[in-house]
Amino acid sequence: FIDSLCAEKLELLDQHSSHMCSRRRHSCGTSRRTAGQWWIFQLVVFLALCACGQTQGTTHSSFRRLSGREKKEMQREILSILGLPGRPRPHPPLRPPSSAPLFMLDLYHAVSAEGDDGIGLVQNHEGVIHAALPTLSTHTPPLGTVVSEADTVMSFVNLVEHERDLLHPRPYWKEFRFDLTPLPQGETVTAAEFRIYKTLTMGQRANRTLHISVYEIQRDKRHREPELVLLDMQSVPAGQEGWLAFDVTSASNRWLLHPRSNLGIRLYVETEEDRSLSAAWVGLVGRRGPRSKQPFMVTFFRASQIPCRPPRAVRHNNPRKKKNKYDLPHPNRPGIFDQHHANSGRQACKKHELYVSFSDLGWKDWVLAPTGYSAYYCDGECDYPLGSCMNATNHAMIQLVVHLIKPDEVPKACCAPTKLSPISVLFYDDNNNVILKKHRNMVVKTCGCL
Repeated sequence: FIDSLCAEKLELLDQHSSHMCSRRRHSCGTSRRTAGQWWIFQLVVFLALCACGQTQGTTHSSFRRLSGREKKEMQREILSILGLPGRPRPHPPLRPPSSAPLFMLDLYHAVSAEGDDGIGLVQNHEGVIHAALPTLSTHTPPLGTVVSEADTVMSFVNLVEHERDLLHPRPYWKEFRFDLTPLPQGETVTAAEFRIYKTLTMGQRANRTLHISVYEIQRDKRHREPELVLLDMQSVPAGQEGWLAFDVTSASNRWLLHPRSNLGIRLYVETEEDRSLSAAWVGLVGRRGPRSKQPFMVTFFRASQIPCRPPRAVRHNNPRKKKNKYDLPHPNRPGIFDQHHANSGRQACKKHELYVSFSDLGWKDWVLAPTGYSAYYCDGECDYPLGSCMNATNHAMIQLVVHLIKPDEVPKACCAPTKLSPISVLFYDDNNNVILKKHRNMVVKTCGCL
């Protein structure tokens, strides 16, 4: 409808200009340019409507299959954005998947489907719908806040497990150790938690209260026994079943600064009468339990500074070919109507489809999610006049007007993204640790003339 209306209005304008020329044949060229400010205003309005009609609607696809060289350049660029020096080569993951990847996958789905309330509902591997963002321990903010402020989330599997159980004298305890050496550079720990699963056990009174304490193991040269520093403690009913989360942020910060001080953590279980109990006897799952319920550690990081990426080498297709300063369509200075008709063959500035497939890049073995994402890109002409649907800035409008007057000195406005959104990528590193990394400004939401 808008296109037909524009064509009709342009025909009327042309008839009006011809009529004015027949009345003033001695100044026909001048009459066409000064037929009346009202008609010029109407022309500007309807040309803007035509531009809007061309830019609205579904996203246009302009996907092109990448060549081998382009694919390698794409791989290097994405790895640089992910902060990886090279392609990770993890060991084939065991089946069924362990608790850490399952938790990170739930976290990824919650972040991807995050709503206004900051809490997402997802379906886990057992088909149970649940809130994917539980709370951390009482010493840390809610997990939804921690995730929204984090740039990187890493999970670590338990490597070493020692325990003093019922075969030894009291007090009973269980030790865990995690290798945090592959911590991301330039990022600081905002939160860290130790997660352990508690099952229901026979012979336990459901109303009994259990005090579970987690300590950091620190070496004390004056004694054989290591020094213990309390990290977190929780009181839970003996009949409770599910994941328990303990705040270990302070220990993670120390291990980040002094990796050799990482001697692990120790867990104690006591009753209200200060009686020591075995962790296995109260239902705390260790390395020998089901893979989906084994203990692990998750750490949240935030970039302390904006990383500097090296500039890419620009490849020129034909360096011997010289171009005009601004690639003007006409060597002579064009007028308003000439400029419009000269570029009428090109589409107006709009968003185009560009899908990046991690599977096609050969990264299916280490990228868990997503399989790819729609990045989009902006392309098209920014011609005068610019309608409101072009998302043009006031500066772009002024620049276009000045370009019409001085095309050799001032270029036209550029078609560029005006709004971008982030994406999250879940992947394995070389040590089979699962990493959730959030990258801002990765997806084009809207395009405009800038």
